[in-house]
Amino acid sequence: MRARSALFDLYGDHLRSRGDQAPVSALIRLLEPVGIAEPAVRTAISRMAAQGWLEPTRVADAPGYRASPRAIERLSEAATRIYRRGPEPWDGRWRLVFLDAPRHRGERDRLRRELTYLGYAEHAPGVWLCPFDRPAVDEVVARAGGSARHGLAVELDPDPVGAWDLSGLASAYAAWPEVADRLVHESTTHVDEADGWADDESAFAARFRLVHEWRKFLFDDPGLPAQLLPADWPGVPAAERFTSEAARLKPAADRFVGRCLDGA
Repeated sequence: MRARSALFDLYGDHLRSRGDQAPVSALIRLLEPVGIAEPAVRTAISRMAAQGWLEPTRVADAPGYRASPRAIERLSEAATRIYRRGPEPWDGRWRLVFLDAPRHRGERDRLRRELTYLGYAEHAPGVWLCPFDRPAVDEVVARAGGSARHGLAVELDPDPVGAWDLSGLASAYAAWPEVADRLVHESTTHVDEADGWADDESAFAARFRLVHEWRKFLFDDPGLPAQLLPADWPGVPAAERFTSEAARLKPAADRFVGRCLDGA
């Protein structure tokens, strides 16, 4: 788990309801249970601040960082997709982006990753599509140094669904229950009769790893409408399993986060 990715998970899953900010000392303490060392945390914070994702601030009279407006928008959109239980309603139209890509190869590669994360796939050279509106797409393209034109389509040739590897995605979703069990088991030390967790830190680590792994589906699954998916699509029970397991871990994880933010 990379420190930068872990910080995004931390702000997205735990700090959005706590003012989108935290002291540096708390950020360091919160990432200890998932194996991120202090030097890596400080380096990632500096890089994310330089990239415009974090902004320096004072939290309880201590140096800290808050998520920037751009980060808050991105994290909110990601949270909507992470915690949905099933496909979104669809109006039957495909959103097209005709992309004039940036010249620099590194920028092009990063833009491709960003578009994939937003739920787009390349339908033809320079033509990306998604079943839903993603407001962040223009900002993502502009920041990379490219430009985009937009269009709508109802029918496309070849079949747009073929732009995604649904077979591989189905296999990954089918394997999720086993993955979830392993992630929770590896992080859990012992069980409490009251709420299932005697060790709040272990519960936090378990939920953190669960969310971190589930978030990876955002790079492969655009959330295709139900009418475009097989009737027995394994993504639905996988999402239900993730949501219920994350909810079960949340009370104890929240207690640990609260103690870290309070300096206890």
